[in-house]
Amino acid sequence: MDLQELRKQIDEIDDSLVRLFQQRMDVSAEIARYKKENNLPVHDPAREREKLYDLSFKTNPGRESYITALYYLLFELSRADQERILNQSCELTEQIQKSIRDTEWMFPSRTVIACQGTEGSYSQQAAEKLFDLPSIMYCNTFEGVFSAINSGLCQYGLLPLENSTAGSINQVYDLMMRYPYSIVRSVRLKIDHSLLAKKGAKISDIKEIFSHEQAIAQCAGYLKTLNCKVTACENTAIAARMVAESGRNDVAALSSAKCAALYDLHRIADSVQDRGSNFTRFICVSKSLAIYPGADKTSLMMTIPHKPGSLYHVLSRFYIHGINLIKLESRPIPDSDFEFMFYFDLETPVYSPALMQTIRELSELSDSFHYLGSYTEVV
Repeated sequence: MDLQELRKQIDEIDDSLVRLFQQRMDVSAEIARYKKENNLPVHDPAREREKLYDLSFKTNPGRESYITALYYLLFELSRADQERILNQSCELTEQIQKSIRDTEWMFPSRTVIACQGTEGSYSQQAAEKLFDLPSIMYCNTFEGVFSAINSGLCQYGLLPLENSTAGSINQVYDLMMRYPYSIVRSVRLKIDHSLLAKKGAKISDIKEIFSHEQAIAQCAGYLKTLNCKVTACENTAIAARMVAESGRNDVAALSSAKCAALYDLHRIADSVQDRGSNFTRFICVSKSLAIYPGADKTSLMMTIPHKPGSLYHVLSRFYIHGINLIKLESRPIPDSDFEFMFYFDLETPVYSPALMQTIRELSELSDSFHYLGSYTEVV
């Protein structure tokens, strides 16, 4: 039998599969209507478990896992279609729709915003890129930013979330598990680090370099070329201020060029980060949910059962509804045994019915589900 004849057989089998799949979905739709009339839940894990067990005896040896994977997908498709038919109300999606209606059309140009660090920090530069006239309140720590919002000292807080060179800022992800705030905007800022020292100091004089741990990671390659002690501190701008106030000519700071002028320091070297395309993404958070027009990114955070296939169930919903997943991050949950919180960034308009359907479905799948907000990103 030649290849063309084999492909003809495949085509005939596929025609039968499509016909049978549609029949199966039609019957599943009838089941959905029955469940609605009898107030039954969509998900029936006992029925799915029994079905997989029965199918395992009808499968040729060596292909059991293939059948399991196929039917997991069929179950997901059937549940998604049943939930669409039932169109069950969801308090969260109603809150999202209300926020879309109630949020002002224009993102504010003037506001009080909390940032970690001090004058000259990259957070300050991100705040100035995001707002025309920001009144900036500086905090010593990332947690202090959340506390400032919680106490009513300001409406917004700005936090670095990830860097294109050094990766995610885990401390911020961990704090987002503890503080139920909403993301209302994000901004990407080009990061250029300079090596700053007292005027008159030469690079051969430097014995110790101060900076934030993220900046140190972003300049790791350059720092290896120097025979210097490297000390982490709270912020790149704080590092520059420490050097300015030290009275020493043998210390330097990895910081922004703006801090050179601000703290009267000399730029020994410019653009010392390992990659020229070095960006940090900042998020602007608020205590209240606000969704401004044009929001085309959504962030979610959820815990899922610690068992095989749990993450697959979540990811399959994005695929089924045609939603582009652009970031997936996991963080261990403190004081738990092998439990993780998963963070997702989705690229889809908040006005999409598919997104609302996905949120309804995922809130049922997850042990703990957090909608972090829908927003636009300033680049």
